Amino acid sequence: QVQVVESGGGAVQTGESLTLSCTTSGLLGDDYALGWFRRAPGKEREAISCMTLSSGRTYYIDSVKGRFTISRDNAKNTLYLQMTALEPQDTAMYYCAASEWSYSMLVQCNPQEYKYWGSGTQVTVSS
Repeated sequence: QVQVVESGGGAVQTGESLTLSCTTSGLLGDDYALGWFRRAPGKEREAISCMTLSSGRTYYIDSVKGRFTISRDNAKNTLYLQMTALEPQDTAMYYCAASEWSYSMLVQCNPQEYKYWGSGTQVTVSS
């Protein structure tokens, strides 16, 4: 049984940084896609950054490129999202998700393709 647990959210000021953590359990092998998603109030859920576990390939949406970094510590079964230069428009509930994915040269970042979800961690950025 796959479990996903996020942590690290909080309230910060514009320009500050936060690092989110996502601990996974129950993953068997490396054929998985891992991703960070967010839902702001009144908006649709959107993908932020995803990683193909077997190859380490990553994907970022344009609005976070250069500010956010996705990484994985395999020894700790933990996925990270380092967020810098945070802006009020980054305010949202952030979710980590995982799903089986065997295409090592591709990155899956469609939230509808993700099977296992955490309960989310809130990030609030004030100006």
